[in-house]
Amino acid sequence: MSEEDAIPGLNSLDDIKRVLEAVLLSSAGPLTLAELKKAFAVELTNDFVRRALESLQADWQGRGVELVSVAEGWRFQTRTEMQEHLDRLNPEKPPKYSRAVLETLAIIVYRQPVTRGDIEEIRGVAVNSQIIKTLEERGWIESVGHKDVPGRPALYATTKRFLSDLGLRSLAELPPLPEVARDLFEDAPLEIEEAGVDVLAEAAMTEAEEQMTAETPVVADTEAMSPSPETPEPSQPDAQHV
Repeated sequence: MSEEDAIPGLNSLDDIKRVLEAVLLSSAGPLTLAELKKAFAVELTNDFVRRALESLQADWQGRGVELVSVAEGWRFQTRTEMQEHLDRLNPEKPPKYSRAVLETLAIIVYRQPVTRGDIEEIRGVAVNSQIIKTLEERGWIESVGHKDVPGRPALYATTKRFLSDLGLRSLAELPPLPEVARDLFEDAPLEIEEAGVDVLAEAAMTEAEEQMTAETPVVADTEAMSPSPETPEPSQPDAQHV
């Protein structure tokens, strides 16, 4: 007997996929495998749920909406090429982040974990407390401990939310540092001049900035978009992922 045959009320893999589809479409954010498994009356293995999700992902290929795996779990989102059409309906753009914020974020991303003092030495200027607060409130960085030096300053690193907002599953998927910026980090890790940070902010974070400042709507609405006419109608989902 297959795993799906043991689930009361579900007679096939297609039935299981429809449940996963309905749960994900009605969710306001990404869901982990553990959270998705709660939708079923019996215990399913992570491998089985993952295979069902991959099959569902294939079902949505070629549509305006896609099922993706990010750091925080699985979610439905609109494809990148659809953004220009969505922008015509909602022309308001989210606020741009200042150069100081992006430089600070870039240093944390590629040197994490780092202290505020490390960031200041790299940038060559003091780090305004509001910059750290902005990144923490956005959910992109968090304190992950304290450095074992006098004063025990906080160590900052990026969060799963940061990776999910970029559509990434892990830090390994981040765009690599441009060669010149990488050399600066390796040869003088705490003595980078302002020009070095300029290279990092402009070259390494260009792609990240574009994604971070653009809303990525997560479609969680209407059974009309589903490949299957039997997809349950979701209840009051959030229409966008910020």
